[in-house]
Amino acid sequence: MPLLDVIFLLLAFFIYAMVLLIRAEVLPVQLPELSEGRPAAPSEAISITLDAEGSLFVDAAATDLDSVVAALQERLAAKPDARVYLAADMQGRSDRLPVFIELVNRLRGSGIREFFIVGRPPGE
Repeated sequence: MPLLDVIFLLLAFFIYAMVLLIRAEVLPVQLPELSEGRPAAPSEAISITLDAEGSLFVDAAATDLDSVVAALQERLAAKPDARVYLAADMQGRSDRLPVFIELVNRLRGSGIREFFIVGRPPGE
């Protein structure tokens, strides 16, 4: 009987630990390896994802380049302490670098100066 209690305590611990992890609503994209960087601290997250086709998503909601800033500012108004994460699929069928650079320019032009690029550690 005490072993069953220990198992339930371990289960409760792992469930609680999973709740505290950072959860960015990044679409299933293949992230590039980043050799430099650090793990993110737990906080509210808003993600902007650029998929392999070149489509943009804000927290898994499809959007276009012209309305991404408005959608992001709407979410930041609801969650003022949220961090903005940019994720781009490593495998693209077209050149998406101009879209990514334009996205960064629009974010900086709208006053959003702090955002983080999401990647995976080398060798994962």
